Amino acid sequence: MAKLRPEQLSAALSKGLAPIYIITGEEPLLIQETCDTIRAAARKAGFIERDLYHADNHFDWSQVLASANSMSLFADKKIIEIRVPNAKPGDKGGKVLQEYAQSPSSDNLLLVITEKVDGVTQKSKWFSALESQGVHIQHWPVTADNLPHWIGARLKQAGLQADSSAIDLLASRIEGNLLAAVQEIEKLKLLAHGKVINMELMSSVVADSARYDVFGLSDKALHGDARGAVKTLHGLKSEGTEAIAVLWALTRDIRSLVQISQMTSQGKNFDWAAKQSGVWDKKQPLFRSALQRLKPAHLQQLLRKANGIDKAVKGMRDAEPWDELLDLVLNLAGVQSLHPANEKLSLKL
Repeated sequence: MAKLRPEQLSAALSKGLAPIYIITGEEPLLIQETCDTIRAAARKAGFIERDLYHADNHFDWSQVLASANSMSLFADKKIIEIRVPNAKPGDKGGKVLQEYAQSPSSDNLLLVITEKVDGVTQKSKWFSALESQGVHIQHWPVTADNLPHWIGARLKQAGLQADSSAIDLLASRIEGNLLAAVQEIEKLKLLAHGKVINMELMSSVVADSARYDVFGLSDKALHGDARGAVKTLHGLKSEGTEAIAVLWALTRDIRSLVQISQMTSQGKNFDWAAKQSGVWDKKQPLFRSALQRLKPAHLQQLLRKANGIDKAVKGMRDAEPWDELLDLVLNLAGVQSLHPANEKLSLKL
């Protein structure tokens, strides 16, 4: 039906829902907000139920068609949400998605969420089939050059005003992490009291950040500082930080490690590969250090472990997310897997 820019979504939804939405990109915050907007519109239209699937390598794709064809006891309309890692559903998944797109039911809304897609993927049969019946919304990364403009727009959306020096300070603090920017803006809403936010006020708010932050955790793990990483992880947990926020920061950097590793194995320059993977200049030494001890097989294992933690957080696995986050942090720092005895060792680090 159409490709939409994210800012066009609300106007399009006001005219009615499409049967299929494909959300792609690598900015978790923006993707989450887009999905929330679609889900809210769907609920107003009577789509009360929601079936969520994580289509990893072992996923049974027949579940999707079974869900699409099953009727609710209360005859509610249903959102079928599928998260597809790496935009690669495989042969079975591709065939299922093509079959679904041939005759989407008005009682179902299909929401497919995946990472950024290249030109080859967009021309694939499964993607073309979905796009012919639905809407594709692609989120592009917010670059360092565009970040101050993005922050200014979010401040305005929150009813705040800030001068350019204050915006530049916040941009340098968050280093491209949009979720962190939103969290700082929420604090500013409480403290600004209608004032124009200048550099002095911004400095006081930024300096008032939590002692333990998810970015510091990931940096310590990348550096190989297992003791410091474990201390930060325990601090985050004690401060009430959500496990999913910690997992997001770690997974973001692990994915960047995987991308850089793949590019350098193909003969690409490390600095170029790091830049292409969205790693800021001052963090590149951390990634270089991590890649000296983490081989491709280890990185893939870390991604699988992160996926398992995601399922545990969402109640899809019977496991304690914080215990497994400890394991992930130690593995990223270069310590061998400690689970289930990781808690005892963590106290010694």
